[in-house]
Amino acid sequence: MRTYHCFWLLFWAGQPHQSFLTPLSKRTSGFPEKEKVLVLSGNSRRDLHRSKRSWMWNQFFLLEEYTGTDYQYVGKLHSDQDKGDGSLKYILSGDGAGDLFIINENTGDIQATKRLDREEKPVYILRAQAINRRTGRPVEPESEFIIKIHDINDNEPMFTKDVYNASIPEMSDVGTFVVQVTATDADDPTYGNSAKVVYSILQGQPYFSVESETGIIKTALLNMDRENREQYQVVIQAKDMGGQMGGLSGTTTVNITLTDVNDNPPRFPQSTYQFRAPESMPPDSPVGRIKANDADVDENAEIEYSITEGDGYDMFGITTDKDTQEGIITVKKALDFENKSLYILKVEATNTHMDPRFLYLGPFKDSATVRIQVEDVDEPPVFSRPAYIMEVKEDVPINTVIGTVTAQDPDAAKNPVKYSVDRHTDMDRVFNINSGNGSIFTSKTLDRETLLWHNITVIAAEINNPKQSSRVPVFIKVLDVNDNAPEFAMFYETFVCENAKAEQLIQTLSAVDRDDSYSGHQFSFSLAPEAASSSNFTLQDNRDNTAGIFTRKARYNRHEMSTYFLPVVISDNDYPIQSSTETVTIRVCACDHRGKMLSCNAEALIHPTGLSTGALIAILLCIIILLVTVVLFAALRRQRKKEPLIISKEDIRDNIVSYNDEGGGEEDTQAFDIGTLRNPEAIDDNKLRRDIVPETLFMPRRTVTARDNTDVRDFINQRLKENDTDPTAPPYDSLATYAYEGNGSVAESLSSLESVTTDGDQDYDYLSDWGPRFKKLADMYGAMDSDKDS
Repeated sequence: MRTYHCFWLLFWAGQPHQSFLTPLSKRTSGFPEKEKVLVLSGNSRRDLHRSKRSWMWNQFFLLEEYTGTDYQYVGKLHSDQDKGDGSLKYILSGDGAGDLFIINENTGDIQATKRLDREEKPVYILRAQAINRRTGRPVEPESEFIIKIHDINDNEPMFTKDVYNASIPEMSDVGTFVVQVTATDADDPTYGNSAKVVYSILQGQPYFSVESETGIIKTALLNMDRENREQYQVVIQAKDMGGQMGGLSGTTTVNITLTDVNDNPPRFPQSTYQFRAPESMPPDSPVGRIKANDADVDENAEIEYSITEGDGYDMFGITTDKDTQEGIITVKKALDFENKSLYILKVEATNTHMDPRFLYLGPFKDSATVRIQVEDVDEPPVFSRPAYIMEVKEDVPINTVIGTVTAQDPDAAKNPVKYSVDRHTDMDRVFNINSGNGSIFTSKTLDRETLLWHNITVIAAEINNPKQSSRVPVFIKVLDVNDNAPEFAMFYETFVCENAKAEQLIQTLSAVDRDDSYSGHQFSFSLAPEAASSSNFTLQDNRDNTAGIFTRKARYNRHEMSTYFLPVVISDNDYPIQSSTETVTIRVCACDHRGKMLSCNAEALIHPTGLSTGALIAILLCIIILLVTVVLFAALRRQRKKEPLIISKEDIRDNIVSYNDEGGGEEDTQAFDIGTLRNPEAIDDNKLRRDIVPETLFMPRRTVTARDNTDVRDFINQRLKENDTDPTAPPYDSLATYAYEGNGSVAESLSSLESVTTDGDQDYDYLSDWGPRFKKLADMYGAMDSDKDS
């Protein structure tokens, strides 16, 4: 049996054997190297025994990034079955076989056809085999080997960021951590120093430094002040080959910002400020603004202002504007130029957020002096009090002085003042005031029971400048005097039973008084003198502002006396004593044995303060009669009919006959103007129409009387023309009576009187030819002729 063995890689020293140099291709070598031979052996143990294990390898090494023009020689495959007669053929397969790597099938020489990059692929795995050319059968088993690409320094270090941003507080100590930068190298870190990176600073000294191995940037200068410089730009270099010459490098930029700390106290730009304030300035009004400068920013520059000293400590205040960090000086109380015209204040500005680390730099506050000059203005008069309270008795006579108000001009000129009452607060003009001295007096009588308090307003104005005025409220209390007599608390109307016993209580009385009593009211009750002896009842004063009415006798008869009126005198104990006489109505009623009323004048008891039944009935009757009258009047107006002008057909006197033919009415303005038929002799110069009121009273014009023989047509045309030009002619339909008919009428006169005087009979057949308007006349007179004939 044939024994198969692995490929062996032998390095032979010296020049290569002639048998390995085949004309397949040129073998390139940049520097002298040993020939690499991979031996395929499979004969006997003796052959294996001859081979030294230290010379046997299963891998080739190849440098990356070959720059020569020829193919790069990798190594040689050789089988111990190869006799050099060309009977064997070497075959290569695996990664890159036939493309990146080619083999001379006769000699077994392997070459690389392209430049290789370790960063793309560091190891290639291939398989080699020798076969018999004639049979095509392998003479050695297939063996696997690798080609490792050796790294060269062909990649520079790359930082993870192109630009780094960092910040640290100002005034930091030396060695304070800022930021760490990181660079990576794509070269092989296990082969040489190609991937060993060293950091250095190119720009940013002497303020910052960087650790060469870690890339940590630290501060290198003490007390860096943000107010002097806030932004720093540092350039860091990363270099491979351990920083040695010939190494590749890359750079990055680090932007470092110093953040603010409170290391600067506030400072006023000037030591003294001056402001002016008019004395009329109301409280809480701003006088001026001051500002202390602080080089810090944000909360480290926040300032609080306060007034620490000065004669205006209680007159002025100061607050901080959070947006501008200015101190706003305001007025706390009303200013008075005449009292004090100059105030001097000491204002202090203090940081609100202080850093204890920098207290050694000094106090973080500053102070300045503020002078405020008060300016004089023309002020209105000032009353001696903010309000006045006065008292007056209600019985004082008119023009009694009840009090005085006083106001003065606070200005140095001391202008005179006049007083007046604001009538909007005293509409009834109950009070008045002396314009010169401010004394208030009554102008009408007072009544405490009507109005207890009077609240008026008094105006004080300068005589020279009335616009300068001020007001003050005056509260006037009306004091009570005993001017009202006591009276019953209610209307008393009671009853007594017919079977009542003597000394029986039938009613308890109480009284009220509109007057005010500081010690309380004390009323006394008694019967009037005229009823004290003859009364059927007695009155007992209970001494507690009440009294009781008792029966004097037993049994009463309502048929003899149905009602008793008992006069009672009520008096008070004030001065002067006031008394009144009130009447108690007592009705006699029938009662049962328990004293419960059965019957009497119940209406009065049920409605003691209302109208009587008779009055209510009378009112209802009046209302009913009024309603009936209105209804009848409306019905008559609707049903009213005109009386017939001709009562009987036999009456043939001159009358106006109603034909029930109304025509167009008032809207029919095209029919005819009946006013043209007016008799000129019947016109009265001073007579106007009574059915309407004319808009303008024009005197009617006197027209020329027509002659007796004037034709009716000419007369109508003449009257029509006159009425068209007459402004007094009514522009509406009206009824007028004309006694003049004219001459030459075809029908002649229609008068029945004239017909009677004629000797012959009249023929009225022509009336039928006049149309339907005269049909009634034709029927009427035709009927009369027929009667006569019969």
